[in-house]
Amino acid sequence: MLMLAAFIAGAILLGSACRWLTGRGSVQRVLMVGGGPLAREVIAALEARPRLRQRVVGLVDDGPGPGPASCPCLGTIRELDRVLAEVRPHRVIVALASRRGCLPFKSLLALRLRGVIVQDGVDAYERLTGKVPIEALTPTSVLFGTEFRGFQLDLCLAHALSVPLAAVALLLLVPVFVLIAVAIKLDSRGPLFFVQERVGRQGKRFRLVKFRTMLPSDTHVSEWERDNHKRLTRVGRHLRRCRLDELPQLYNILRGDMCLVGPRPHPVSNVLLFAMVTRNVPECGEQIPYYALRSLVRPGLTGWAQVRYHYANDLEEEIEKMKYDLYYIKHRSAWLDARILLETLGVVVRGPQATTKPAMANPPVEMAPRVPAPILHLADESRAAAIAAVPAVAASTVTFETALDFDPPAVRARRPEPSGRAKGRPAPMHGDKI
Repeated sequence: MLMLAAFIAGAILLGSACRWLTGRGSVQRVLMVGGGPLAREVIAALEARPRLRQRVVGLVDDGPGPGPASCPCLGTIRELDRVLAEVRPHRVIVALASRRGCLPFKSLLALRLRGVIVQDGVDAYERLTGKVPIEALTPTSVLFGTEFRGFQLDLCLAHALSVPLAAVALLLLVPVFVLIAVAIKLDSRGPLFFVQERVGRQGKRFRLVKFRTMLPSDTHVSEWERDNHKRLTRVGRHLRRCRLDELPQLYNILRGDMCLVGPRPHPVSNVLLFAMVTRNVPECGEQIPYYALRSLVRPGLTGWAQVRYHYANDLEEEIEKMKYDLYYIKHRSAWLDARILLETLGVVVRGPQATTKPAMANPPVEMAPRVPAPILHLADESRAAAIAAVPAVAASTVTFETALDFDPPAVRARRPEPSGRAKGRPAPMHGDKI
């Protein structure tokens, strides 16, 4: 343990020293190739991080629309050589909406040979924000990429490390469990634990256990936290603030349903909704079953989305959390798991830091009907139960097309303009929280 602590401390000090040396250097000139939504997101991310000392001097693009106000368009892609000679950038980020037939390969290769950094827009976005831009991904990047993998050795190693740590934590936290149990019983009526059916690896269902933080409800309630704010108990508010209500899930880890680190498991009632919404996000015009990628790994007690984002309160925020979950699956490693555990410990000790909802650089665009794509199958899912759930799905003001791959005719779900509820909220569902 001492060697592990020394290694982590040394890595943190080395990273701090590198950032300090980088901050004392000159400002890097960055040229953006492309002016679409991904390019705008990368530019916004760079502008929000002045400590990186990277300044976007302009962009080249053939698109008809104007570029960002803070980033002038210096020419078309055919004029790239002239722009490069004038600007002399240190780094070029390629964020073209479509590269087919318009990628200036020779010019970019010449830059690489001269020592100029040429970076893919998706990679730049991931490094800057810690999330995957699912709007900009293509089917080929998911199908042929080596990042989204589910190697059996990695999964077995994560499980082998999680089980003994969970067992030790359960023994050490017995006094804490007793204190929380007494506080819950003295504070409000109802059961001690909240048990809900969730979806795990490969669509397997399991019963997740957590401390109850809300007053029981006999009627249908929304899954979103803000809709259940009045149901929170006094003890529940403190438990949720420090994530202590999740501690009983150490039992789920011992059962093999979960690991210490991974994407949070979603309620079964929400799976069809989230699968439909996320696969209609890409701007490439292809439906991609992103939600199924979450089933590559076991869900976790804590995760990258939990330490980087707040509770989701609508579909837009659920998509944001999905970006963080996919980033973890794509880049998961022992070092990233250790970092997540350390940041989670910080949340438990001092409480979560104030977070604000990130602004969207581009408003949602209505999706055109597309060819249905398969979604994640739930284990033991019956055809009748799945079809019965579709009419209850209310996505958002965006028009989506959903199809169950075992039902040949596409089952389309269109939602009219909401009345009486805020935009982006689904129909009421049972649950304590997501």
